[in-house]
Amino acid sequence: MLLVLDVGNSNILAGVLDGDKVKLRFRRNSKGEAASDEIGVFLKTALRENGVDPARITGIAACSVVPEVSYALRSACIKYFGQEPFLLQSGVKTGLNIKYKNPQEVGADRIANAIAGTTLYPGENLVIVDFGTATTFCAVAKNRDYLGGLIMPGLRISMEALASRAALLRQVEIMRPAALVGRTTVESIQSGLYHSNLEAVKGIYAEIKKTSFSGENARLVGTGGFSKLFEDAGVFDTIEPDLVLQGMRIAWDLNRKAK
Repeated sequence: MLLVLDVGNSNILAGVLDGDKVKLRFRRNSKGEAASDEIGVFLKTALRENGVDPARITGIAACSVVPEVSYALRSACIKYFGQEPFLLQSGVKTGLNIKYKNPQEVGADRIANAIAGTTLYPGENLVIVDFGTATTFCAVAKNRDYLGGLIMPGLRISMEALASRAALLRQVEIMRPAALVGRTTVESIQSGLYHSNLEAVKGIYAEIKKTSFSGENARLVGTGGFSKLFEDAGVFDTIEPDLVLQGMRIAWDLNRKAK
């Protein structure tokens, strides 16, 4: 079994994969400093509590956008699992042609999403929208060129900014509103968060198709923690919540075979 770790700005998302099947998912807050022992104990405890023997983990793959957590995570994998983790970083095989001016600037999670997207939907132009701490857009051409993308504040960041900067507004549960026009402050905030992201997706997707793909069709893929909010919005061609986990699995396998 493969243990996959996606270290984001808010959470560490862990997944256990048996082949290409995700058997288990669990999360841990990634904010603040964390010692390697703390991470190691958490991982082994979470596995056991969910019925997975840590001894059955035969490989570990990780991607991180939080450099200060990466060292502790690597040390935890070595000490508690006896394994050097595969890290998705500059220099490893991805199967992509990164067109960023500086390829090292592309977040590892965005690369993982693109790897999975091009594997699941070969020969298609892709626009991948990841609803995480930030909402990111990635444009990937059908020849596996990673063209670049956009980054904007995520739903939670936007909600927290409203609550912290407006005296009469407060934090709310992020959910799909029942109606466009809210009839309470809470409903109004929820509607604003949801529809601002939805309309942004519609408009940005149309512009990416026009400017990056010369008007050709592109599959619109949603992923990330908040992607299920938009599952029935009629905008996305597909919602793939585990895209980053699958991308890490594919990258791990690709580099293992190369060795």
